[in-house]
Amino acid sequence: MGLWAARKAAVSGLSVILLEAGLPGSAASGGLLGALFPWMPERWDEKKQFQFDALAGLPDEIARLEDETGLAAGYRRSGRLIPLPKPHLRTIALGLQQDALTNWMAAESRFYWNVIDQSPVPGWPDPSFASSGLAHDTLAARVFPRALLKALVTSLTQMANVRLIENTRLETLDPAAGTAHAGLLQIRFGHAVIACGHQAFPMLTEIAGPVTRPLGQPVKGQAALLQADIDPDWPVIFLDGLYVVPHEGGQVALGSTSENSFDEPFSTDTQLEDLIDRARRMLPVLAQAPVIERWAGLRPKAIGRDPMIGPVPGHPNIIAMAGGFKISFGMAHRLADCVVDFIKGRAPLGLPPSFLAEAHLAKAKQAAGYTNVQ
Repeated sequence: MGLWAARKAAVSGLSVILLEAGLPGSAASGGLLGALFPWMPERWDEKKQFQFDALAGLPDEIARLEDETGLAAGYRRSGRLIPLPKPHLRTIALGLQQDALTNWMAAESRFYWNVIDQSPVPGWPDPSFASSGLAHDTLAARVFPRALLKALVTSLTQMANVRLIENTRLETLDPAAGTAHAGLLQIRFGHAVIACGHQAFPMLTEIAGPVTRPLGQPVKGQAALLQADIDPDWPVIFLDGLYVVPHEGGQVALGSTSENSFDEPFSTDTQLEDLIDRARRMLPVLAQAPVIERWAGLRPKAIGRDPMIGPVPGHPNIIAMAGGFKISFGMAHRLADCVVDFIKGRAPLGLPPSFLAEAHLAKAKQAAGYTNVQ
């Protein structure tokens, strides 16, 4: 999120200092999956429309980025397959097919959600896992996280109005004075964007106070990367929390766990091995595929579950950009546009009210027992 915010701010003509505690992508963004899934097409609302528009516009954003840097981001709109192992799931999927005709095709006619009897790729998955067919949507896509991050960093280093400072942790932030300290650096700013994953939550909670309930929490996720002889254009597969994502060069990412409590945030365990076993049983082509990397990290989930964007109440020069959790790769570019709008005093077009930092703060206060929360 921070990289996209820096890029969009710089393109808009702002001077940008990007302060990075470690290296870009060294936290949750540097994972393996990169699945870009739309929310289900039923019960359509402004939140789903915002995400839909973001996913539809992402290819153009990435094309510009790749043209500027000469680097590939590993993006393909390869679609998604959801196996339907039971008849009642097919009934639900058929209902969603009708919803997509109304909601998806009204906005972008080339995207659809269909219920099909067989996979377009034989054995992907094994037919025994799709005895009632499959749902197939063509809006879903994937990007290789580390490739996209490299392209974003490269684009920033090419801009004269951006200064990227790595391996330097923010120590103090004074919204009233518009100053920040990091190591030997003293930085004066017009606006500060807080976009540091789950570490943003305690920082924003302290700035927003008084509230005793954190504005979000870290959720551990585990994933793996396998090497297999498959076509990178094959669709992503999703079933019961298991994502299987083909990437370039025969690499296949799979995951992920969602662990609200954990002892070891950056180590993998039997939960990941169970996912690998499930994937190999469902997809015979992966049965003997070697694991070339196991990964674990902490993803940021805001208290309102939606992304948290916008000025911190009482501090209009502090902009929250946190809580991407599982959807930030598909929306970060559009959320960054909203951040620039806030900085320039404009109301972001189409931003759902539930995304606003003030909405998350209200939820935190309610959870902490405050009364008369607006």
